[in-house]
Amino acid sequence: MKQENGQIIKGLPRRIALMCLDCGLIALSYLIAILLRFDGDMADVRVVIHTMLPWMPYILLIYMIVFWIGGLYEILWEYAGMRDLAQLTLLAGLATGVVMLIDLLWEGVLYRTVLVLGAVFIVLLVGGVRFLWRGVRSLAAQARNNRKARRHTGRRTAAPLLIVGAGNAGAWAVNLCKNKNHSFGDPVCLVDDDLTKKNLRVQGVPVRGTISDIPELVRRYHIVEIVIAITSLRGERLREVINLCNSTHCRVRMLSDPQAVDENGNPTVPGYGLRELNTADFLSRDEVQLNNAQISEYLHDKVVLVTGGGGSIGSELCRQIIRYRPRQLLIFDIYENCAYELEMELRNKYGNKVPVVTLIGSIRDKNRLDEVFEIYHPSVVFHAAAHKHVPLMEVSPAEAVKNNVFGTKNLLTSAAEHNVERFVQLSTDKAVNPTNVMGCTKRICEMLIQTFAQNTTMKCMAVRFGNVLGSHGSVIPLFEEQIKQGGPVTITHPDIVRYFMTITEAAQLVLQAGALAKSGSIYVLDMGEPVKIMDLATRLIRFYGYEPGVNMEIKITGLRPGEKLYEELMMDSEQDKMAKTAHDKIFIAPPMQIDLARFYAQLQQLQEHLENKDDAVVEQLQRMVSSYHPNRHVNKDHTVTAITNSPEELARAAVSQAEKPSA
Repeated sequence: MKQENGQIIKGLPRRIALMCLDCGLIALSYLIAILLRFDGDMADVRVVIHTMLPWMPYILLIYMIVFWIGGLYEILWEYAGMRDLAQLTLLAGLATGVVMLIDLLWEGVLYRTVLVLGAVFIVLLVGGVRFLWRGVRSLAAQARNNRKARRHTGRRTAAPLLIVGAGNAGAWAVNLCKNKNHSFGDPVCLVDDDLTKKNLRVQGVPVRGTISDIPELVRRYHIVEIVIAITSLRGERLREVINLCNSTHCRVRMLSDPQAVDENGNPTVPGYGLRELNTADFLSRDEVQLNNAQISEYLHDKVVLVTGGGGSIGSELCRQIIRYRPRQLLIFDIYENCAYELEMELRNKYGNKVPVVTLIGSIRDKNRLDEVFEIYHPSVVFHAAAHKHVPLMEVSPAEAVKNNVFGTKNLLTSAAEHNVERFVQLSTDKAVNPTNVMGCTKRICEMLIQTFAQNTTMKCMAVRFGNVLGSHGSVIPLFEEQIKQGGPVTITHPDIVRYFMTITEAAQLVLQAGALAKSGSIYVLDMGEPVKIMDLATRLIRFYGYEPGVNMEIKITGLRPGEKLYEELMMDSEQDKMAKTAHDKIFIAPPMQIDLARFYAQLQQLQEHLENKDDAVVEQLQRMVSSYHPNRHVNKDHTVTAITNSPEELARAAVSQAEKPSA
């Protein structure tokens, strides 16, 4: 009790000072009201002032009593809001009503218009002074904090940040930004297309509008960074939101996996939290719907081997597979760095006890493969190891054959000898009517899959799809590097088109195709509409804030060896016989008629040619794959160049491609 009385006494000087200030402001308010009421006519003003002066002590006393009893002097105005301003308005109106009632009962000499105008100016002046003081205090505190931050950390104050999405992911983003252990911006507002959320607050941060309001909110709140925190955003809508955010010239980032955090909100994997946009975001397609029960049935509690596990597709396959809780995941790769990094990523995310083993080796080494199968006994194999760089394989066709053809044959043989249940080969659209060595070797791999399916108990299948966004050696990283270096961005031909798919989508559909388990099948993935590389380059240039042809040059360099204008997902003979599956994005190509004895005799001849010149290898490939038409020319200096297509040939190719139905 004594402590409470002491605190009240300690606060009296402040309250008395405020009361004295308010008395002066009330007197000033009435003076302004009188001047306005009589339009500045000084003769009338003097009369009214002379009439009101005897009343002023009583008026001031009434206001002070009402303000004191109403709790006006208990408000901490540095934290005041609209509710406190409303309280001041109510108290001023009440005090004015009391004055008017007393005047009416007494002599009625006061002007009611002056009293009403005076009440309005009392609210404006008394409230205005307090909010001005609050603003000054806030600016002073911010300045002190800035000086303190620079003195102790040398870092600037967090930048104003807008969050797109006011759902669970948005709340997680707010919590992440407010976490003192992170250096993200300061969230000042959110937007969400759900109108019922407008003006609500997420962990103290208000929802100020919808996604279409982003440009206006950026200007109003001086936003310098935008975080997209809607994990369900996909396809065309995601591209629209990204384009709108980029148009504000703010830094735009996206939320990483919200599940990759511990109970304290800290990311469990380095780099998780907020990430920069990538090309897969603005070329996003609608989310793939998977039959998880079907996939889990053949992966759960099984030993799964992924060759080329450290590569772009292989590593994403591993990330997807581990979610189905295999008994053991074997990452097999000849390049140890990427494989090691993937293992560390999985251990950081799922803990050190995650059943992952990294094995170094080459699919060319049959003894090493036998050793792996004898020790670990995998029951499912995903074969993603391959030489895939088209121009490089044109220069070294024998190496492409050694790795892609005979490496695959080694793996199939070891898998069959060690009772593997299911073998999934990753193929490519370049295997269809190939014009390059890499595509031709992949076509032979499809043939190997079907021969092993016919002659072993192992379920063998191939999955054929097009280019994967952001994979090693693909066009996207090349364009990005060229843009970062200031250009030019190089394109081989203005009319070249390709099918594209995100790494995640490709891996998910490969797993789904593996679940279909029809041995000997070549599954063809629906790649959507083909993308013109010129359009892709233009969008990517604008994505990085440049304008094509203005401050970023696009240079046409000509087709490379083995390259063709249009890729195809199926051959002419497959067009009318393509069968549907239970999944709307996966189709089955009809089985090939393969003379087994002749095929293996040709393989033997191909192996013998590996010791000779590359030209002999290419000629043998042509004999084995009748649809292979090499687009390469060996010069006198032993360099390889592309066979130049005439305009007429390119026009015919364009017409032919346009007439072909898609999967």
